[in-house]
Amino acid sequence: MKALLALIGIYVGTFFLVIQGSSQNSVQAAPQGAASAQGSTSATAISGVDPIKEADIRSLMELVGAHDMVEDGANNAIEQAREKLLQTVPNNDKGQAFVNTFAANYQKKFDADQVTEQLVGIYDKHFTDDEIKGLLQFYGSPLGQKVAAEMPKVNRYIQATVRAAGGKAAREALTEAKQENPGVGQWARLGNGQNRWQQRRAQQQTAQQQDPQ
Repeated sequence: MKALLALIGIYVGTFFLVIQGSSQNSVQAAPQGAASAQGSTSATAISGVDPIKEADIRSLMELVGAHDMVEDGANNAIEQAREKLLQTVPNNDKGQAFVNTFAANYQKKFDADQVTEQLVGIYDKHFTDDEIKGLLQFYGSPLGQKVAAEMPKVNRYIQATVRAAGGKAAREALTEAKQENPGVGQWARLGNGQNRWQQRRAQQQTAQQQDPQ
């Protein structure tokens, strides 16, 4: 159970810090899947990791759908970046084309296989051989399959709950800070507010009005 809780903790941290989202796909956790992971010839041996333990780690990653989580998380990260970029570029076809180009280049440069390979070392660092074997046994069970399928949904709810609570706390803290420091920070705002492109346009229009020539 201690190992299971630690693994769940790693997943939560991974979703917050790297993946920013995760897959809704169910994981087909069958012994055949574990065998295919052990027999994979595409994986590269990780330096410093015991080969037998590494094989078990790769089997575990296969059971929990680690590669799919990385890919889906990257897609979610792209969408979040797209939304932020759209606030900083002209609201026209050229601005949209710029954002689309960024998204396409991001997908080309993000290597999900490389990220997944790095996870092997993370598992090796945080779990002993016996814990990995225990997790393999757990994720091969019906309950383990359900945990693997449901954790992405749980993580999304966790992120949404934290964002909502964090936003509420930030707004209340800002209001109190203004009350405790009258005359200071009255223009302080949370969020992006007016985007930079709009600000530049407004400055240009003001300059043109002041100097028509």
